[in-house]
Amino acid sequence: MSNTAITHNDTPALQGSMLWIAAVVLAMSNFIAVLNMTIANVTQPNMAGALGASTSQGTWIITAYAVAEAITVPMTGWLTSRFGGVKVFTVAVFMFGVSSLLCGMSNSLNMLLLMRVLQGMAGGPILALSQTLLLRIFPKEKAMLATGMWAMTSLLAPVCGPVLGGWICDNYSWPWVYAVNVPMAILFSLIGWNLLKRYEDPLVKNRMDVIGFLLLVVWVGALQIMLDEGKDLDWFSSDEIIILAIVAVIGFLSFIIWELTEEHPIVDIRVFRYRGFSASMLVLALAFGCFFGLNVLTPMWLQSNMGYTTTWSGIVVAWGGVLSVIFSPIAANLSNRVDPRWLIFIGCAWLGADTFWRAFATSDMDFWSICIPLFFMGVGMPMYYVPITGLAMGSVEEHEMASAAGLMNFVRTIAGAFATSLVTTFWQDGRYIVHDQLSSIVDPTGQLNTVISSAPALAGQFTRELFDRMVTGQSLMLSTNNLMITIAILFFISAFAIGLAPKATRKVDAASVGH
Repeated sequence: MSNTAITHNDTPALQGSMLWIAAVVLAMSNFIAVLNMTIANVTQPNMAGALGASTSQGTWIITAYAVAEAITVPMTGWLTSRFGGVKVFTVAVFMFGVSSLLCGMSNSLNMLLLMRVLQGMAGGPILALSQTLLLRIFPKEKAMLATGMWAMTSLLAPVCGPVLGGWICDNYSWPWVYAVNVPMAILFSLIGWNLLKRYEDPLVKNRMDVIGFLLLVVWVGALQIMLDEGKDLDWFSSDEIIILAIVAVIGFLSFIIWELTEEHPIVDIRVFRYRGFSASMLVLALAFGCFFGLNVLTPMWLQSNMGYTTTWSGIVVAWGGVLSVIFSPIAANLSNRVDPRWLIFIGCAWLGADTFWRAFATSDMDFWSICIPLFFMGVGMPMYYVPITGLAMGSVEEHEMASAAGLMNFVRTIAGAFATSLVTTFWQDGRYIVHDQLSSIVDPTGQLNTVISSAPALAGQFTRELFDRMVTGQSLMLSTNNLMITIAILFFISAFAIGLAPKATRKVDAASVGH
């Protein structure tokens, strides 16, 4: 009898160094895809300034990537059956490198946004297939090791992204943020194809749900553009925003109706009939959106209000991921021992309490006073994020797990994109509101303004600018704190929302999620 290990599709498993080289290629491909979701959080003010755009316009750099990635995630299943998972993965990695090169060569915001869309479209299949292929090349008894490698890169990338992006921008220039992807992506695609092509599945030429895909692009795109443009166009006083809102609503309703009646839907929304899955997706959207929004808000506040450089704001944000790496295996172990709903409740409540702690920040805080709450936030993230996968997958039938996993990736990514726009909007609008309130409190009778106006022109102008700078600084600080309180409340709502889910009917084998 042969001792050669066999994978799930009866192909001999890779052995020794070849196995680990392939595993590193897959894990690191996932790493660079996740990295580019977070690396722009701290560098987008730098990129926007260099391209002559405002900070609010710069948030499109984040959302363009996230929306494109979210839209291509549901396509991955059809692409895999039509062309083969290994081929789709290696082409996606190669195109990720090409689009990264074009991002770095962009000389206008419009060109950068277009290239970020292409980069996001390549990133979607990488996220979806890297875990699947890892589980495919490892023997089944080592499935947890493969899952652990994938999870580790998913958690390390958000920690490294802000620091790496900040350091590159401060010491070199923003195009290098994208250029570092190019050699890795090309190398990984070439090595990946040579090592993994034997694991290609038989092709199934299913018809693509073209109408479903187009409806998905229409409603998601219209809603995202509305959220991004609304703050600059005064929302529903603008005809453009009204039209976008109508298109988004009609497109969404048409998408739901079509997908429920289509034989081979691009997004199988029928899995939402399970209460456990629906509740899990509600919590995932709320909690991940809040978490991603905090990661966007923090560097904007640090750079605009606290005088931090891009590097140092990245270091601050990175503290939030340190304990996540440590607590992830603990959360995974606990998920097999206790009801995952309690872990999710504790994780979301922890994040809410920690965010509420951060809502009492002041403009004279030192480095460690800012970092310590962020450091402890790392406990809550894996406590909810790790068990929610098992709860969601355990709530659907086994043959529907692939569709459910794709929907989870879609919900998570689109929640991050929407949260970016909403946080930026409320932070900017809140600053103006608080500025007006502070101005009336500081000089309620107008006496100070009279004194300044009667002073010599140069001295009066200097005093007026100093006064406005002080009020503006406090306005940013109070607007940030108010937004923190709102996010904390949403975390608490998500903690209690998990009570809508019944106990999962079965435990999920990690290996089955990826197949």
